[in-house]
Amino acid sequence: MSALHFSRVVIVGVGLIGGSLALALKRAGVAGKVIGVGRSRASLERAQALGVIDEAAPLEVAAKGASLIVLCAPVAQTFALLHALEPHLEPGTIVTDAGSTKSDVIMAAKTALGDKVAQFVPAHPIAGRELNGVEAALAGLYEGKKTVLCPLQENARADVAAVRAMWEAAGADCHVMSAVQHDAVFAAVSHLPHVLSYALVAQVANAEDAALKLDFAGGGFRDFTRIAASSPEMWRDICVANRDALLREIATYQSVLAHLKARIEASDGEGLERVFARASQARLAWGAQRAAAANVEP
Repeated sequence: MSALHFSRVVIVGVGLIGGSLALALKRAGVAGKVIGVGRSRASLERAQALGVIDEAAPLEVAAKGASLIVLCAPVAQTFALLHALEPHLEPGTIVTDAGSTKSDVIMAAKTALGDKVAQFVPAHPIAGRELNGVEAALAGLYEGKKTVLCPLQENARADVAAVRAMWEAAGADCHVMSAVQHDAVFAAVSHLPHVLSYALVAQVANAEDAALKLDFAGGGFRDFTRIAASSPEMWRDICVANRDALLREIATYQSVLAHLKARIEASDGEGLERVFARASQARLAWGAQRAAAANVEP
């Protein structure tokens, strides 16, 4: 392996995230052979037919001679996968992941890999779609998107640099955070929004007049609930894995919602407008900042 070339890349979990990474690395010319590992033979055959992977193999076979192994499976599977990998993990192989939580993943890696944990570089690409599965994979999914690295003290600098280079080759902008900071940040801006989106769709779908409500749902409902079409298995695992940070964010949100409820009960239009105005200004400022950085419309 040179700085920007991995001769044998193993993608464990060839869905939206893993499939998009495989396509991006192929397009960038930094991956030689790409091997897919997964639970579904049909999904792996589909990935091969689409040109996302070059071949499929069991994990212990795929790991032989691997330059890089990337775990793109739901985070709850991390320990089992690394435990299965450990006997077959060769000294020169770098292992990383794409999990949306990091503290639990790091604990799983240290338990499963033991002294070999130095070969594991935790990472989280901040990209996705409401669609899932290998058919949803896009070579450009990571272009201009952030990726967070949460290096371990045990990691070699060269391995961290290689993982950073990989994500940059896929088009991502890399940042470094501690695992604790990562989980707190994403509980607020990613995990909580998904819980709220799922909750609203569940509330409407469970109503006696659900069909009527959905028939008249417009752009606001569509935009707010888009992410409720995401993978239930993945988001189940994320919520459980980041339990403490997510519960804190839910409690804070409930306090804000209770305040708004009180203002509505009191017919306090001015109080409502003050909260809405602060939120509107914050959203406009954030949108403008993002648009300026990406040179697009907010």
